[in-house]
Amino acid sequence: MSQPAGSFADLRARVLSGVVMAAVGISAIWAGGLIFTALVALLVGLMVYELLRMLDPDKRLSGTQARAFAAGVWLFASATVMPEVLRVPALLLPILIFIPTVPRDRVVFALYMALILFAGLGLILLREDFGLAWVLWLVALVIGSDVAGYFAGRIFGGPKLWPRVSPKKTWSGTVAGWALAVLIGAGFMGVLGAGVGLIVVSVLVAMAGQAGDIAESAIKRHAGVKDSSTLIPGHGGVLDRFDAMIASAALVFVLATLGLLG
Repeated sequence: MSQPAGSFADLRARVLSGVVMAAVGISAIWAGGLIFTALVALLVGLMVYELLRMLDPDKRLSGTQARAFAAGVWLFASATVMPEVLRVPALLLPILIFIPTVPRDRVVFALYMALILFAGLGLILLREDFGLAWVLWLVALVIGSDVAGYFAGRIFGGPKLWPRVSPKKTWSGTVAGWALAVLIGAGFMGVLGAGVGLIVVSVLVAMAGQAGDIAESAIKRHAGVKDSSTLIPGHGGVLDRFDAMIASAALVFVLATLGLLG
């Protein structure tokens, strides 16, 4: 009888954690400003912490918490205090400082930390410069394509997308995510005042999210861990929950910088 009880206990933890995360996230997105910036900076710090821990299995790196906290604070300062022209170059500084201290896989660390930091800045600027509706569009794309992929993969099955790295992902689920991205892009065109190009952008953002999920899975497999951490009860780590979001947000940041968003 202990097996079912354990399963239900895990389900309860997942549901409660999910409700809390959704409530906090929606409230911060709605509020915007320093509240949203502070939440993004906190999440970035936690993700940097998990990345450092995964790439340091022997725990040889001291001061991991301090480094992660510094990364989050630096992102907050970059987004709120620094002149716009210095924001992007400023984010390279903590990466360059941290690289010599990482015991192994320094290229992986540098690239993935850059992805985390620029995604964080992208989310902050998307809310600040484009508004609430654009953030909701991004969230809808990431969650929607993930849910569509989950159910389509289990209903239709079929060939695996990349079994060595992510054995549960199928081509049917991947294509379903793209299809839903088309619908979400079309549905947001009127809300955002965007042209038909938003549909293409939506599919690209969904693809980026799927790639982000696979990239984090590859890092976990390389590090020999199941989850990035146990910070979120029933869910694993912050990276486990936001791997798709950071890749999608980073792409949105690039597109916005190039004037191609929408």
